[in-house]
Amino acid sequence: MTAASKTMLAIILDRVFPKMPDFFHMLTEQNIQVARTVNLLVEYMEHDGPAVADALKLDVHAADVIKVRNLHELNEAFSTPIDREDIYRAIMALDDIVMYCKTTVHEMDVLGVEPDAFTRDIACHIKDGVDALAKGYALLGSKPADAAQYADAARKAERHAEKQYRIALSTLFEGDDYVNMFKRREIYRHLTNAAQHMAQCANTLHDIVVKIS
Repeated sequence: MTAASKTMLAIILDRVFPKMPDFFHMLTEQNIQVARTVNLLVEYMEHDGPAVADALKLDVHAADVIKVRNLHELNEAFSTPIDREDIYRAIMALDDIVMYCKTTVHEMDVLGVEPDAFTRDIACHIKDGVDALAKGYALLGSKPADAAQYADAARKAERHAEKQYRIALSTLFEGDDYVNMFKRREIYRHLTNAAQHMAQCANTLHDIVVKIS
């Protein structure tokens, strides 16, 4: 077979059986971007200030670009290395974490709520969980069995965030400033929603590990 014939055959095969995107790398890339956004959330809870809020908004946009690309690749892919639905669940859960980070900061600005020790601590637990997820998803392509421990770590971080949320509520409702109570409760709830989606992403990671290990 001539070189030209081989090239033509390769072109035909690529059209019939397109090369599968590296979804493991793509999910890892998205997870790393989410971790950057959550790092900014923690920074905002520690220092406040419009500069950090503006940086977080730009980071949310960068995360959205990666999410859209991943969804497009998933929709166009002829085949996937793992269950297509699992990839979709991971993409969307990661995006939900980012959206709740953005919503939290936006509503704190709108409602005039300043960070406190509880918002900082919950954000730190979210950071711990997202960092664990980034490590876990990075291992799927090479050492999937080792990724399970990071799914467990992310779920543990979500439980810590939920515990901190309950403590925050019990402390908050001891007073009689009802306007402040309901404002802060809304903020605490947004943060725990981010943590819950982090746990969903951890569950998806664990499901993938079980299927491919």
